[in-house]
Amino acid sequence: MNARGAEPKSSEHPDGEPPAFDFSALNRPHTWASPRPLHPDGTPAPGAFDPRSWWPRYQYRFTSAARRPVTEALEPAEPISGGAAGTSPVPFARPAPPEQRGSASRRPGTAPSAADLVDDLIVRQRPLLPTTGWRRVVFAASGGRVNPGLSEADETRQMLLRRIRRHLPGAHHIAVSSMKGGVGKTTVSAVLGLTLAEYRGDRVVAVDANPDAGTLADRLTGEIGVTVRHMLEDIAAIDSLSAISHYTSLAGRLQVLASEQDPAMSEAFNRAEYEQICAVLARFYNIIITDSGTGLVHSAMEGTLALADSLVVVGSPTVDGASRASKTLDWLVAHGFAEQVADAVVVLSCDRVSPVIDREQVRQHFRRRARAVVEIPYDPHLATGGRLDLTAMRPATREAYLEVAALIADEFSG
Repeated sequence: MNARGAEPKSSEHPDGEPPAFDFSALNRPHTWASPRPLHPDGTPAPGAFDPRSWWPRYQYRFTSAARRPVTEALEPAEPISGGAAGTSPVPFARPAPPEQRGSASRRPGTAPSAADLVDDLIVRQRPLLPTTGWRRVVFAASGGRVNPGLSEADETRQMLLRRIRRHLPGAHHIAVSSMKGGVGKTTVSAVLGLTLAEYRGDRVVAVDANPDAGTLADRLTGEIGVTVRHMLEDIAAIDSLSAISHYTSLAGRLQVLASEQDPAMSEAFNRAEYEQICAVLARFYNIIITDSGTGLVHSAMEGTLALADSLVVVGSPTVDGASRASKTLDWLVAHGFAEQVADAVVVLSCDRVSPVIDREQVRQHFRRRARAVVEIPYDPHLATGGRLDLTAMRPATREAYLEVAALIADEFSG
């Protein structure tokens, strides 16, 4: 007898055999599934257990490969009506019919269209890859698995390229000028032309308008057999780009029109002839760069300045180079080109530098007179005076010319 005074129940049957299992209990309805009173609106009466609370309101699908949830929720489960167990529908959403499957941006029931195949939807965005510094080393050493992203220098370069590639609706004339020789005017014209032609998709041509046997073609292609004089003689027959190509040479993607090498013949190249040449070139080229001579009063120079949409004045951070560049600006203002001077870009070629020159003072002087000032650092490849090649220049030199090209492209009216 236990503490309560009742005898413990024996786990064995009185007859010594285990109790028989009552299978009729399986056919008996459970309490939670048995019929229960309902309100007139069909909801269960208070106190009755609602089996619908067990089911989630939304079901989610999973891909069999990656096992990641799809963010779109399916339809809510259908409500379970009261009744005996086994009579309620299974609360899973039915799949959408085939005509309603497809892009999530389409309305159900609409047919696929070309809008589903736009670049932003079907092209995986490539990450920007570092090109310089330790970021490039880490990216290369990891086999491309680790991408530290772009450095500040890379981001600056990408911004310059976006500016350079700005839309240009028509022909744009660029005049490169200086009243002093030997400061790198032809070099600036050539490398600026190479830079614009390399990073833009349109046509760029460089014209040597120097009346004193210019060296633009020598620095770019070395082909001076056919000159601007030959083009003038046949200009009436030029009606296509292929016809112009007979008088130009090619440096990378840059077309070059050489000047007459005979000084006696080049003196006859006047303003009317220069404007005639530019009128033909503007029909087939988007950017026309003119390497003008040092004679500002020359007839062809008048035509160059009159047609120029952008002006580049070349000098150097030396006493004579800086003073001559400033006097060039004075002459232009005095002869009615004040607007071009205000929008001009001054390029200081640092082939000749001296520690006793206050270069910041020189830069500040030209910043007050022109729109922008860019210094071109010393580069052994440029100092040789030979054939020019962008890939042979130092990175700092290429970046400086990218800045010059971006400043010019800022003037493009789109």
